Amino acid sequence: MKASFDATGDVVVITGGAQGIGAALARAVNAAGGTAVVLDITAPPEGVAHVQVDVADRAAVGEAVAQVLTQYGHIDGLVAGAAVQPRSSVLELDPAEWSRTLQVNLDGVVWACQAVVPHMVERQSGSVVVFTSGMASTGYPGAAAYAASKAALVAFAKTLAAEVASDRVRMNVVAPGVIDTAQFREANAGADREHWQDTIGIGDPDDVVGPLLFLLSDAAAMTGSVLTRERAFAKLTTYTE
Repeated sequence: MKASFDATGDVVVITGGAQGIGAALARAVNAAGGTAVVLDITAPPEGVAHVQVDVADRAAVGEAVAQVLTQYGHIDGLVAGAAVQPRSSVLELDPAEWSRTLQVNLDGVVWACQAVVPHMVERQSGSVVVFTSGMASTGYPGAAAYAASKAALVAFAKTLAAEVASDRVRMNVVAPGVIDTAQFREANAGADREHWQDTIGIGDPDDVVGPLLFLLSDAAAMTGSVLTRERAFAKLTTYTE
């Protein structure tokens, strides 16, 4: 069975889409006939629409979303993926680093949802996807701020899902597993990378695109769910006949 998605006419906003999973999704949305708009500090892949913004800045996020609505008229999907992943032991955590991690990883999602979801509620249609991590439930040495932000996102997403379900707006969570992105490589060099490779495995950004397109599509009649990528599915989309 082969799956395909038709995004003709759809507008999908992707925070943190300049690289990694977000960039792969932006390319896939455009290839499916839709329009991906990346909200990020840095520029996305060539050919992808971009509004420069720091997602930790609530007012700036609101202005960026207003700009998208003015230009395109509607937003059908929001994928809030902007995140940072500093490393520090709990006892040595710098207060500024802790605050910045929560501001980007957690507050940035809240601000994006506050800017986009009212528009979806008005249209009685829309899909939002956010990211959590296995570290949210297990923790990981040196990743307290990142793990805490990702754990909080699950509770936030489930709450928002319950609040807007009657308005036909869906809110789901993806735990993509360990994905080989620039951020991952920076945070997991040496022994850490070997640990992930030898346990759950390391996937590619494109491995996550199929589940994301599904959750954004009308085929995903679910909300408040957490979709987890296990090792067995890492290369599911890369088989050949």
